[in-house]
Amino acid sequence: MISREPTIERLATAKALLLTPFGLDETHLARALNEIKAHKVDEADLYFQYTRSEGWSLEEGIVKTGSFSIDQGVGVRAVSGEKTAFAYSDDISEASLLDAARTVRTISAAAKSARVKAGKQKIAAARSLYTAVDPISTLDSQAKVDLLGRVERMARAKDPRVAQVMAGLAAEYDVVLVARADGTIAADVRPLVRLSVTVFAEQKGRREVGSGGGGGRFGLAYFTDAQIQEYVDQAVHAALTNLDARPAPAGEMTVVLGSGWPGILLHEAIGHGLEGDFNRKGSSAFSGRIGQRVAAKGVTVLDDGTLADRRGSLNVDDEGNASQRNVLIEDGILKGYIQDSMNARLMGVAPTGNGRRESYAHIPMPRMTNTYMLGGDKAPEEIVKSIKKGLYATNFGGGQVDITSGKFVFSASEAYWVENGKILYPVKGATIVGSGPECLKRVSMIGNDMKLDSGVGTCGKEGQSVPVGVGQPTLRIDGLTVGGTA
Repeated sequence: MISREPTIERLATAKALLLTPFGLDETHLARALNEIKAHKVDEADLYFQYTRSEGWSLEEGIVKTGSFSIDQGVGVRAVSGEKTAFAYSDDISEASLLDAARTVRTISAAAKSARVKAGKQKIAAARSLYTAVDPISTLDSQAKVDLLGRVERMARAKDPRVAQVMAGLAAEYDVVLVARADGTIAADVRPLVRLSVTVFAEQKGRREVGSGGGGGRFGLAYFTDAQIQEYVDQAVHAALTNLDARPAPAGEMTVVLGSGWPGILLHEAIGHGLEGDFNRKGSSAFSGRIGQRVAAKGVTVLDDGTLADRRGSLNVDDEGNASQRNVLIEDGILKGYIQDSMNARLMGVAPTGNGRRESYAHIPMPRMTNTYMLGGDKAPEEIVKSIKKGLYATNFGGGQVDITSGKFVFSASEAYWVENGKILYPVKGATIVGSGPECLKRVSMIGNDMKLDSGVGTCGKEGQSVPVGVGQPTLRIDGLTVGGTA
């Protein structure tokens, strides 16, 4: 059997699902794009998508819900200057495609733009970061139910104080096809799975919760018994730790952040501020600061959509541009922003492979993929031992950030009080308050244990959600404000 190059294979899959069943081919796409180009526009594209998703949930030892859905459609976009016209339809047909194209082309009426230069069809450069597997079909229904049952049994066997277990299993098969007015055509086949575990523990009338889980762009066979046990151990450990937690002290203090998922603070407090749209509009705390020092020496932050099998990775973004490894901050110096096509054009720079959208019914915008800080040279134990009095936060829950000021508030779901280098006891109710730009400048020690999260992140922006990854080493940050309950 002769196999085709992965980029060509993905394109063939996308055409077979999104064009052929509806009597469409490349000539119909060109006709729709020509309708848009009849008026002056800077960019125009068609975004076809087919998504099949499945979810199962377990509670009280019973698989209570199961869901399955299929969604498909096309989004049609024209961009002139900084104006965007957009239409979408869940009816994939020549008639609806042409109707949407005629709707959006009116954007150019008052814009100062040139006609898009048409080119010969060319297949966009792409990565091969994950296999084009349909994860839903990698286990049958009974095996999925059995998997959730093992989660329940493992968690209850871990400790008698475990009173309730909840688990969820999700799988998605996503196929996209992008056709641009310049002749570029691109496709991606994106598997995505996630297993989540929530444990409630009870002791002396007190009830606490812990969570674990992970996933990525692969099949459900990834969730072996060993992997499930790791997630269960995380969840049970967090719940039992919180049973012994005391009220968190408040005030300005040294804070050490653990490796991995605590990088969510980096994502929210710094990452969003480095997205191109906010900086083009001058509304970010990092606007106009490329080449300036924005962080302590040793701080290097990347957004990398090229990591194999990772939840935030993409072979091509949702505008057909290949994903990239983008260095945003290098040794404390701001190097660049993450860009989609429109904001890159308006800022006079190249796209960075970060044009992302939730679905065919949404417009693309600059979004993060996998955002993380590189490691340093300190052992994590040394960093914790350096704390005279302060907080060691190893896991985070929700948070909020103001892009313009960079100010953030984050709640620590697992944290410890440390004195004279010794972890004394867990604390509950700690919130970390600060400013993203100031927080970066106060990093005083960087661990050698950089770790990515387990594959659970979802990022929201302007009502759109996309899967992302985060990561960081253990970090010591001096002079952060902690809001507590003590």
